[in-house]
Amino acid sequence: MKAAVIGGGLAGVECAKALSRNGVKVDLYEMKPKKHSPAHKLDTLAELVCSNSLKAERLNSAAGLLKAEMAYLGSICVETAYECKVEAGGALAVDRYEFSKIITEKIRADENIDIIEQEVMSLPSGYDGTVICAGPLASEGLSKTIRSLCGDGLSFFDAAAPIISAESIDMGFAFTQSRYDRGGADDYINCPLNREEYEAFYEAIITAKSAELHSFDRKKDVYEGCMPIEVLASRGKDTMRYGPLKPVGLTDPKTGRRPWANLQLRKENRDGTMYNLVGFQTNLKFSEQKRVFSMFPALKNAEFVRFGVMHRNTFIDSPRLLSADFSMKSNPLLFFGGQITGVEGYMESAASGLLAGLNLARRLFGKETLVLPEETMTGALSRYISDGTVKNFQPMGAAFGIIPPLSEKIRDKQERYTRLSERAMESLKLYMEKNT
Repeated sequence: MKAAVIGGGLAGVECAKALSRNGVKVDLYEMKPKKHSPAHKLDTLAELVCSNSLKAERLNSAAGLLKAEMAYLGSICVETAYECKVEAGGALAVDRYEFSKIITEKIRADENIDIIEQEVMSLPSGYDGTVICAGPLASEGLSKTIRSLCGDGLSFFDAAAPIISAESIDMGFAFTQSRYDRGGADDYINCPLNREEYEAFYEAIITAKSAELHSFDRKKDVYEGCMPIEVLASRGKDTMRYGPLKPVGLTDPKTGRRPWANLQLRKENRDGTMYNLVGFQTNLKFSEQKRVFSMFPALKNAEFVRFGVMHRNTFIDSPRLLSADFSMKSNPLLFFGGQITGVEGYMESAASGLLAGLNLARRLFGKETLVLPEETMTGALSRYISDGTVKNFQPMGAAFGIIPPLSEKIRDKQERYTRLSERAMESLKLYMEKNT
């Protein structure tokens, strides 16, 4: 048996590895290094184009539960994340360059997987099954093929935050502390603002000039889950103080009080030589980013390793097109995986690719495909993207709200989340024992 996997992002590598583990040979098509999308810079697989955080690590969080389920199912992304982890409080963050490099090495070392470095303009023939994991930034040629299969797609904007060098941060105006003292004391660098400094920053950002978008990116709607900081600021003077600049859970050692506003910087790599401006995804011109973000006293001499960017994300109308096993309703040997299916987030995308690979392998060998229990985070996401009753389909990330509630009412949120997570893992293990 041989399958084609189109796209070498997180979903594509998960899919290829799942197929390989289950006895299917794979041609993994990836257009890099010959061609890059507007958001990709590296020549390696599984590139993280936005944040380097894979979200919360603890099991009693939605993101932590998702990663625990993926690890149980054999995820290459979760496995690799722990091999190149950087400290980030309660989050699982990685050195993005090492993460991509290690995954590429693992895929190249797999005897069942061949990497075909070329852009796919139409679905390749001669395979027993195909999975499209092209991601939200599919090339123009492949996008035309996807539209011919799926009809018009839906699109939204995504944006990435700037990265600065650690040595350019003025620690005389900053302090290290994790919010509510969760995690290590030096996991985050905090850049406080007093009220006067915040108001000056607010006036600067709402009048700053945005970069002109490419013609294919011009759309006035902004995806709420990854909103540019300047758009958030335009919605009111204090919106940033209730968002990325919220000061809660922090104490400035200089004053002994909570800052009026606070920007957190998170390690971007294992060595801590680069830091990400948490929550500051933006589409401001590069010169404006330098001018406005340097208004933080701690960043007055900041050296920008990478400026923030905005790019297009596209996803298909999955409730109309896909089954809960990620196969097309009209073609059971054609699967989709990744953010193009309408799951939102790195690990969510990877999980969909993992399930698509597992299910194509099962279908090729005459087995029933896996639709994980609705009590699991992965199962809840797969049901969400295939729910035909959904009319205004929008991307969904891991959230306890999409999992059925417990039979008993538990007021304490953390205890409730713990019980939901325990139930999910028990349900997953029981289901997989019966179906493998």
